[in-house]
Amino acid sequence: MRIFISAGEPSGDIHGSNLVRALREACPDVECVGFGGERMEQAGCKLLYPLCRLAIMWFARVLANAPKFLSLVSQADRYFRHHRPDAVVLIDYPGFHWWLARRAHFHGIPVFYFVPPQLWAWAGWRVKKMRRYIDHVLCSLPFEEAWYQERGVHSTQYVGHPFFDELPRQRLDIKFLHTQWSAAGPVIGLLPGSRTQEVHRNLSTLIRTAATVHQARPDVRFLVACFRAEHQRTIDAYLRQHAPLPIETCVGHTPEIIERSHACVAVSGSVSLELLYRTRPTVVLYRIGRLDLKVGHFFKTAPYICLVNLLAGKELYPEFLTDRCESEPIAAHVLHWLNDAAAYKALCAELATLRDCVAAPGACQRAAEAILAQTMASRAA
Repeated sequence: MRIFISAGEPSGDIHGSNLVRALREACPDVECVGFGGERMEQAGCKLLYPLCRLAIMWFARVLANAPKFLSLVSQADRYFRHHRPDAVVLIDYPGFHWWLARRAHFHGIPVFYFVPPQLWAWAGWRVKKMRRYIDHVLCSLPFEEAWYQERGVHSTQYVGHPFFDELPRQRLDIKFLHTQWSAAGPVIGLLPGSRTQEVHRNLSTLIRTAATVHQARPDVRFLVACFRAEHQRTIDAYLRQHAPLPIETCVGHTPEIIERSHACVAVSGSVSLELLYRTRPTVVLYRIGRLDLKVGHFFKTAPYICLVNLLAGKELYPEFLTDRCESEPIAAHVLHWLNDAAAYKALCAELATLRDCVAAPGACQRAAEAILAQTMASRAA
């Protein structure tokens, strides 16, 4: 059995790697091939192209990379035609994945969407594409199954969010944590995101927030969780040009920084689920261009951008989707958690209650079982 898997972002690479392992555990002779990242390759997936290097968002960036995306669609189409996988599994990353779904559908290959795009949040009319090109939707959030079925997407199954498969496996760097716990003062974690453009867009707001917090609380230190070494170089260069602050940049220590931090300021993304898992009070930020913001508000239909708030049905994590620096109000939230112990403990308790309700592992195993069962049924038909 051959399964084509495609993931275009670092988080998708994590979910894809865990799905590959679950598929191979359930069916040892399965062959996994497709687009993804290093973690998928390490798990045993043969990469036709490292798509995760093209993790981009927003309209201008997508247009600039259109020729490469079209080339990859053609490459996938040739693979579908000449090697015909038994199933195609798409992980998040809408836009490009709609084109892959079209080509797979054209060749009569069953298409699964694992961690489907948040159509209920951005332009729900795109559910037409889901009805037309996707055979099976493996939902990651509890309310998605009913939402899709109400709109005519009947082959849906809630399997849970695969991020909660990864988190229990994390092994924290004890040496790093010991060093950080030995240093005096409370820590605020700054999480600038995994995409390079996210770092560039949000960095000034994060550093100005740190400056405002430090002015009110000189005892506070800041740890920046850098996804790549190039991000660390960018941030260090930015810090050298501004007034000195007690900020340390670290690569590959996001879990440890979250664990050590009293609270965090994070660029919006799936990291919010890790913050929930560790019950860490957080302000969520996403700074974009003015045009992107106007267009985004036109399509936005969900009340929140943060997954934790969507799961809670209320704003547990203050969030800022904005085209300007919001450092003052963000710093006010952080200082509130630093200075008001009762409010801080109450929020941590709410986060723990929500985590215990939604953070169930096993999503990749359930997804693998559904993919294999449906694929075998299709082959037998």
